[in-house]
Amino acid sequence: MGNNLASHLRLMLVTDDVLLDGRDVVDVARRAVAGGVTSVQLRLKQAAPRELVRLARLLREALPVPVLVNDRPDVAAAAGCGVHLGPEDLPVPLARSVLPAGTLIGTSVGTAREVERALAEEGADYWGIGPWRGTSTKADAGAAIGAEGFAGIVAQAGGRPCVAIGAVRPEDVAAVLGAGGPAWRWFRGSWRTRT
Repeated sequence: MGNNLASHLRLMLVTDDVLLDGRDVVDVARRAVAGGVTSVQLRLKQAAPRELVRLARLLREALPVPVLVNDRPDVAAAAGCGVHLGPEDLPVPLARSVLPAGTLIGTSVGTAREVERALAEEGADYWGIGPWRGTSTKADAGAAIGAEGFAGIVAQAGGRPCVAIGAVRPEDVAAVLGAGGPAWRWFRGSWRTRT
């Protein structure tokens, strides 16, 4: 992924069982990519592991953008995808040690304690910061942090790319960018804020 990571994080589709409402996830993802999505996170809490592997492989083959699997490094490894880990999932360094070199790994951060964990663990390629606003698709997401909370966590990310997660709407894009959202670039071997 190298120097293209920031561009791949500009607009991430995160799937949801309820919101899909029986629609074909591959078709939905293809349409989303055609509309500007730059990465897809397969998050289907009701799907069995075999089904997740099957769908992740289909998405990886069908899409020209990175595909990440939510919470499941085992599924990600079996499907040849990246992984997004939550605070209660396998620690990033352990996931990094069992996944193939170069696997894209993101982690969720939304509280001071989660920032401490992410900084101590190191190794995540990006942070998913949120929830931006209250969300009905993740009961344990915590309280909305909005632009101010997002900006505060971005400031602690040490130059690591950050994306806003949790009920982000089109009308939020300007606020996300203004708070330090995906406006990063690769510069001589390290991530730097865009100037």
